[in-house]
Amino acid sequence: MYLPSIPVHVVQRGHNRDACFFAEEGFRYYRQVLGEGLKRYGAKLHTYCLMTNHVHLLITPDETDSISRLMQHVGRQYIQYINKTCRRSGTLWEGRRRGGLVGAENYLLSCYRYIEPKPVSACMVERPEDYPWSSYRFKALSEPDNLISPHPLFETLAKDKPERRFVYRDLFRYHLPKKTRSDIAASVSASWILNSGRFKGQVEVYLGVRGQVGWGRPVRS
Repeated sequence: MYLPSIPVHVVQRGHNRDACFFAEEGFRYYRQVLGEGLKRYGAKLHTYCLMTNHVHLLITPDETDSISRLMQHVGRQYIQYINKTCRRSGTLWEGRRRGGLVGAENYLLSCYRYIEPKPVSACMVERPEDYPWSSYRFKALSEPDNLISPHPLFETLAKDKPERRFVYRDLFRYHLPKKTRSDIAASVSASWILNSGRFKGQVEVYLGVRGQVGWGRPVRS
């Protein structure tokens, strides 16, 4: 279960970690159905990165089932597209998606810094801005991207857009601390709450659980 107005870091991988994107047209179609789903099911996308064999999405749902319905829609439409285009059949995704609630005040920007440099970490490109299938260019370079709804915390980085772009780019000058990266990965893998203290306690009381949200068994993220 997810909570309205609380960001969620969602990861979905290709089956057996195989590729789920095979050509530029596939990336474009995924973006298309993702945009349709965001509007239809009431969710705001703040950050994303579409890798060749998995996707990272940072989403704030309007309703408790917004993300579930969104991901079902995207998964169904995209599988149909790939199976028809590539003349294949069967599953494409690895079981259920994984998602961890994010305490925005402490971890939102860290999640941005975790998600958008993924192509650099994978040695696909040298700089985040070199990769066309993430939200980095929107935030750092003001490249149009109709998928993104800026989170209020992002807009507090600076008063105007030029300065905000500068401040955002500066965030990526250094790598995230190893512990922060590990905490984010573990949160998604085990559907944990990415925060501590009061926020975590409030969510646990609301959900009637201790630390775990969403569904699915832990997997590496």
